[in-house]
Amino acid sequence: MHIPPYYKKPSWQRFFAGAFFGACIAYFIFVYMHGFMYEQLLGENKDLQSQVAELKKQNEALLQDNQDLNEKTEEPLTVNSIEITITNQDELRLDKLIIHDLEELMKEEIDHIIGKDVSIIDESAQLLISSLENKEYTVDDFNYGFTIKKLTISKTLKITAEAELAD
Repeated sequence: MHIPPYYKKPSWQRFFAGAFFGACIAYFIFVYMHGFMYEQLLGENKDLQSQVAELKKQNEALLQDNQDLNEKTEEPLTVNSIEITITNQDELRLDKLIIHDLEELMKEEIDHIIGKDVSIIDESAQLLISSLENKEYTVDDFNYGFTIKKLTISKTLKITAEAELAD
């Protein structure tokens, strides 16, 4: 069997040359597109890896904070300071010095609760109120009694009291 000599005809020569150059151009286009897509995928992969690393660090930090908070909540809450407010100071015409002295006398009466657990103070709140109300405080030859209007127990014990002149 004999293969016809098509390579000698100019029309076939143009066809084979066009197919060869077309294949070369298609190959270069394929390599360019593959490189471009591969570059995009590598860039996206790097971005995702950095996000994962950042989220892992953030997760570790949040877990550590959570653990620290759990340790802090296990510690008992204690009373650190005492604030006393006298509500009717204008009605009794008390000056700032007398108010300060009265507040200090009341603080001296209950200063033993500083450093105690809030739960213990909460259980004995009525005793605390009674001890403040049943005592008379003397400032400048005047005796003052107090009625506790509001008692807030937290790290800062806040007492709102109403003063009255005792007989």
